[in-house]
Formats: sequence, structure tokens, C-alpha cells
Amino acid sequence: MRSGEWRQYKAVRLNGEHYGGWYQQNDEMLDWIKEHKLASPVTCLGDGHDGVWNIFSLLGFKRERREILDWYHLKENLYKQPLEKEQLKELETDLWNGRIDKVLEKLEEKNNFRKYVLKHSERIVNYNYYKKEGITIGSGAVESAVKQISARLNLPGARWKEENANKMIAFRCTYLNST
Repeated sequence: MRSGEWRQYKAVRLNGEHYGGWYQQNDEMLDWIKEHKLASPVTCLGDGHDGVWNIFSLLGFKRERREILDWYHLKENLYKQPLEKEQLKELETDLWNGRIDKVLEKLEEKNNFRKYVLKHSERIVNYNYYKKEGITIGSGAVESAVKQISARLNLPGARWKEENANKMIAFRCTYLNST
């Protein structure tokens, strides 16, 4: 294992019912995803981590994907800003309604959150509209899947050999998919 390498497994939830998880096996994960019938466009929901979006980019052409920055991560990052409560609420309302231009106007040029918004501007949607249309705007279901998979993997005192990690993850996902 190289220094700085991501040592957490990745989890996927498809169509609200199929769970999958992989450790250090992105190709196998993508093959599994492609075996399933996917919606068109497929909604790819994630936090701001580049690794998530790099994997999504392998799922097909941009026009086949609807990439959405997780609302709750976006809001969490907003509220880390040293701004007045009134200004934070105003920015939250603009973000909720997809008014990125207004957000950018209100933030200083060197503000890190402004850079974050610019970086993910194509993924910041009109969350209000999407929510009304029943389109998921938060990655809570995947994060819940990670916790459910981990419930078996992270037992006190348990140690897994790296070569057995994917077997244990697959076992846990099979259990979750059958319940």
C-alpha cells in the first residue's frame, strides 16, 4: 500500500435497492454498475471529492449523467464560512434555488467557498426544483449503505487481510440486497 493511498472501500447504491462495495477495485465496480439497467440520465450524487467525480466520468458521456453536488455537503461547507448569520441564510437561499451567479457576486474573490462553488458550478442545481420533482439531492442513502456494510466489517478487535476485504464486502452486500 502506497503512502497517502485511500484505504476506505467504495459503496454504490443503484436504483434505490442494489448495494455494492469494493476495496481498491474501481474496474470491477464499474463493470458491476454497467451490468445493471440504469436510468437515463443516470443521477450521480456526491460530495466535493475529486475521486467520486473521476469515477462517475467513467460511466459514459456527460449527457448520459446528471451530476449533483450533495446539498447537505454544500450547505455544511457554506456554514463553515466566517460570515454573519443573515448573509449565510441569504447565500443558502440562493444556493437552494440554483442561483450560483448571485452567490458568486456576494463572495469575495479569494474566498475558498467561492472557489468550491466555481469548481462545482455545473453540479449545483436548483435543489428546490429537484426536491419537488422527487430527484434525490443528498447522498445519505449511500452513506447509510457504507454504515450498514461497515457494521459487519468494523467489529471490535476484527482484523481483515487486505486480500480478503472484497470477499467480506461482497458478503455483506449480498446480505443487504436480500433483506
